[in-house]
This record gives sequence, C-alpha cells and structure tokens, in this order.
Amino acid sequence: MATAPATLERVARMSFGQVYPLYVTKVERKGRTQAELDEVISWLTGFDGAEIAQHVANETTFAEFFDQSSLNTRASLITGVICGVRVEDIEEPLMQKVRYLDKLVDELAKGKAMEKVLRS
Repeated sequence: MATAPATLERVARMSFGQVYPLYVTKVERKGRTQAELDEVISWLTGFDGAEIAQHVANETTFAEFFDQSSLNTRASLITGVICGVRVEDIEEPLMQKVRYLDKLVDELAKGKAMEKVLRS
C-alpha cells in the first residue's frame, strides 16, 4: 500500500522526541513501564537506553532516527493492522518502520507478553 507523498514527508520530519513521551504515556496508562518501552525500541532499532534518550533530547526526526538505526532482522515478523493498514503491506521503508514501532507499542500497551512483542 502506497502512502501519500505529503504524509510521508510529514512523518519523515516528525520529531521522535515529540512522539516518545506519547508512547511513554500510552504504555504507562496500561500498566507497563518506560523501561519496557525502551526495551521494545532497543529490540527494533539496536539503540540502547542512552542512545534513545539522546535522540529524544536532540529531537531527531523519524527519518534520521531510522537512518541511524540497525533494524532488527526479525522485524519482518511484525504483522497486523495499525491505523487500518496491514504493516506488512506498507511499501515505503520509512513508513513501514514507523508502523512497526507503532505496532510494538500497541502490543506492549495491550498487555502482550514481552516474549511475544519481541518475537522471541
């Protein structure tokens, strides 16, 4: 599925530092922790906790964030629907990576076991 160019550009310029606190709020509201969120982000991107904090502080864009990441080789196992779109059908690499992250955050917030979230 193709994403509109304007949407793709807007997402690419969006600051990871602005979205991260929303992820934290979402998972904490559901009884999960920031540490668990960071574990999920680390699994997907290869960044450690300090690197995640640095990206948040620097307000790194999503394009820069994922360009600098080392996507987990098991990321393709992330399937399902997010925002009405199957993540495995998204054509644009950046949008797919952002939706992978959204899907993992949703699964964490819904109480899924960490082993399943991390595709262990």
